[in-house]
Amino acid sequence: MTPVNILVGFGFQFQYCGVNIGPVHKRDVMKASVMLEHDSQWAVILAFDVKVEREAQEIADNVGVKIFTADIIYHLFDNFLLHRKELHDRQRRQHEAMAIFPCKLRILPNCVFNTRDPIVVGVVVEAGLIKKGTVLTIPSKSFVDVGVVSSLEVNHKQVDIAHKGVEVCIKIEPTGGEAPKLYGRHFDHTDLLVSKVTRESIDAVKKYFREDLQKGDWQLFIELKKIFQII
Repeated sequence: MTPVNILVGFGFQFQYCGVNIGPVHKRDVMKASVMLEHDSQWAVILAFDVKVEREAQEIADNVGVKIFTADIIYHLFDNFLLHRKELHDRQRRQHEAMAIFPCKLRILPNCVFNTRDPIVVGVVVEAGLIKKGTVLTIPSKSFVDVGVVSSLEVNHKQVDIAHKGVEVCIKIEPTGGEAPKLYGRHFDHTDLLVSKVTRESIDAVKKYFREDLQKGDWQLFIELKKIFQII
């Protein structure tokens, strides 16, 4: 059984461009480097119980191809998975500000604690999920931007996220360049707050935060795309 067969049998499904026997050469690195232009997580060489030529390693280090070596196939597998996780986590951090998650929020009228700069109100998450950094807008008021969520609290404890059905206290601060909005003048508890999504923010969530969303969240994305007329 080849190492590739062992990895597939281990439950990991992946595509590969070639299988060779013997040391890793310069040409192997150049072949793998093509993936740097498409998806860097696959610009990888798994070298099982073989040597890596010095020139090949130097070129790999220079261009960004990762070469993993091991004498035990499962160690090779573990190292590769760790690499993918570290890369994915780094990409999530890099795109966190761009990724706006879908949410619908209903203001609790008896939980208005500050009406302006910052606005502090209690809300119930009617659909989707709310995270720090979410820009909120009101479609019923000509898409007026209320501000960006800077913190969330549940039962007086800071939280990173609140899902559908949860009552959460949120602090909303003005977005850059926008005049602070006033609760009671620009909007009130009868208005539904939604996250201000864009084509770019949706793509970022799809690519880097897909595992954070449930089926209903994707359905809300479809609804918000219609509201914001996103193609």
